[in-house]
Amino acid sequence: MALFSQKDARKQLDAESEKVNRIDLEALLERQRAIEEKVKSSGKLQRFSADIKLMFSMIQDYWNGNYRSVPWKSIAAMAGALLYVMNPLDFIPDLIMGIGFVDDVGVVALCLKLVESDLHKYAAWKEHKEEHGDLTQSD
Repeated sequence: MALFSQKDARKQLDAESEKVNRIDLEALLERQRAIEEKVKSSGKLQRFSADIKLMFSMIQDYWNGNYRSVPWKSIAAMAGALLYVMNPLDFIPDLIMGIGFVDDVGVVALCLKLVESDLHKYAAWKEHKEEHGDLTQSD
């Protein structure tokens, strides 16, 4: 039996994303650097570093009103997963050597699976806008 199952990850992600509001997004964006440092220093989470940066970028563009072609549920799921990573006393406390980040990995992986198509669309939008020197959305 797995220490932290996909069912556990779904439960944690749902719980976190249901609580997310605009104030949480602002707080999350203020803690971006701390979360990215935690990801870099954690061997297990490090493989999600590029995805986490993309999630932060998308949340930032959503926050600034530059990109709104994404359901709130996806923004809330990403924010919930990132807030979960930031919490050192989550389902499996990060302080437990060797297994403390297993739950964080499960939550981030599940989140990425759920918002994968939204992230791909955002990455394409961002690439197109950067090529044309414009980062405002034009629908």
